Amino acid sequence: MRITQTVIVGLTTDAARREQDPKKMTDSVTQFYDQLARDYHRIFADWKQSVQRSGQVLGCLLAARRGEPPLTVLDCTCGIGTQAIGLALYGYTVHGTDLSPEAVERARQEAVSFGATLTFGVADVLQLQQQVDGVFDVVLTCDNALAHFLTDDDLQQALGSMASKIAPDGLFIASLRDYDAILQQNPRAMLPQVSDIDGSRAISFQVWDWLENGHTYSLNHFMVKQAGEGWETTCNVTRLRAWRRAEVQLMLARAGLHDIEWHMPAESNYYQPLVTARKTA
Repeated sequence: MRITQTVIVGLTTDAARREQDPKKMTDSVTQFYDQLARDYHRIFADWKQSVQRSGQVLGCLLAARRGEPPLTVLDCTCGIGTQAIGLALYGYTVHGTDLSPEAVERARQEAVSFGATLTFGVADVLQLQQQVDGVFDVVLTCDNALAHFLTDDDLQQALGSMASKIAPDGLFIASLRDYDAILQQNPRAMLPQVSDIDGSRAISFQVWDWLENGHTYSLNHFMVKQAGEGWETTCNVTRLRAWRRAEVQLMLARAGLHDIEWHMPAESNYYQPLVTARKTA
């Protein structure tokens, strides 16, 4: 059996310098998702089914909290389109943006494969006012994207930027890992996910290295893929902040949003806790 290992590192070892330099942090996150874009669907047992499921679950939540389609949605951390494509299929008018040009290009291709109609662009969450035109009935950021903002100031700036793109009486929605529960144990790893696609097997798993501050960790994302008779391994690294719900809620209020409500998986049927908030009309 042949084993080939390729290690791709998206994070420098100088933690303090990176947290003080937003440009370096942005470049690191972009690199992480550029490298992961080709294989991102392998994180899911069935990514296409997850797209459909996301559209149904989020569509029902948005309909209840803001209104039925067609409403305009900005998915400002769209990745390869998991939520953006799902909501477009559900009937919403969606514009998806992301830091990663590779992820956005993949999302465009996947939208065609689904027969979904939506638009895409490359944009930094911190620069939405300059890089995205107009305002939207709903602004969305899912799949734990808020955890990439490592400091209070960074997260506050990001939420303010997103709030600036919400139309009066519009809705903000985000999903985040359940860090309130996670911080009780500070786990070192996530269970592997095995996917079998077109006769090829891939195993995706994460190893978490917690920093001394107890609320920030380096996420080492491993992808082990069959390559002929052997296996190829890649590792992408990024740094995340384990934000508690009370911390996020306080910053949403400071960003001018109200009617803040958490929707836990048992209630929403989404795989992560969801938070919704409204902009004053």
